[in-house]
Amino acid sequence: MESKQKEIPDGKKMLPDNSRVINNRLRRSILAGTIVYSALILYFMFFGFHRLDPKSSYNQYTLLFIPEGIPLRFPELTMSWLYDFGNIAAFIPFGIIFPLLYRIRFRTFIPLFILVIAFLEVLQSLTFLGTFDVMDIISNTLGAIIGCVAYKVGFSSEITFKKLVASAISIFILFIGIMTVSETIDYGVHVNERIGPVEAINEISTTAPESEGLSTFTVQGEKIKPALNLFSSKAGISKEYQFNLNKKSLWFYANCGIPDGEEYKGSVMIMVNGEELIQFSDKDEDKNVWGVKTFIDTDIDDFKIIVTGNAKVWDVGIAEIKHWWE
Repeated sequence: MESKQKEIPDGKKMLPDNSRVINNRLRRSILAGTIVYSALILYFMFFGFHRLDPKSSYNQYTLLFIPEGIPLRFPELTMSWLYDFGNIAAFIPFGIIFPLLYRIRFRTFIPLFILVIAFLEVLQSLTFLGTFDVMDIISNTLGAIIGCVAYKVGFSSEITFKKLVASAISIFILFIGIMTVSETIDYGVHVNERIGPVEAINEISTTAPESEGLSTFTVQGEKIKPALNLFSSKAGISKEYQFNLNKKSLWFYANCGIPDGEEYKGSVMIMVNGEELIQFSDKDEDKNVWGVKTFIDTDIDDFKIIVTGNAKVWDVGIAEIKHWWE
């Protein structure tokens, strides 16, 4: 039996009454799915990634108002890239679902979205379950904008398979656009970078062990005269030097060797946040004076030098990156 249709003044026919029931059911299903999805997002924002671990680094109010990176680089098989990708992709559904459910306009939705995300970022910092990071707000908002574009392409009118495909393609193109713009900005920033002066690590650390006297010695016939500092073991016994830096994105410098006239035995290990960065030992016979220069692109809290035997490490220093706005 056919559904009844009602006439309206201009001669057009209204949709069958049962289509409204289907739309309402679909609307309720989408709303329920949105609630579940939002709960998952909130879980990862406040409880995921070991945020409740007592050893977690979230133990102080952290407010990052200046972006420390770019939203998304070209694809790399690293956890950092996957995190950046997820920070955008996870919020695409909101840009589709809310305009679909409430017919809210872009110029109204995006400011409201930014306010909500900013509030959640502040709440993360206040509860020690994360940090307020403007970079997260930018990435999340880019995801919502991509979703809004996808909605306009495939969901704003009659939904067809072709429109859904076009919507998916638009998402892909926008991701490529974001990566291209991000890489361009990153290149422009780094082109104008300069390396600051090299500073002795023991003069920067908040818990700096004392350097030995800057005595001159010889390594494989080469006269060495330290300029910044000198660290070695005591009477051949292993010696550990620990520094607290609280720095990020810097160049690290050091020199290692075993002096002439002593038994060629000893080693130097340099560790950052518990992970090995540099290792030199008496087995490296092809290296007389081993000079180290490496870039560390991570937050540096714990820095440790372990010296054994007759090995020495000297002129240990760091140089911070200076950007054009600094």
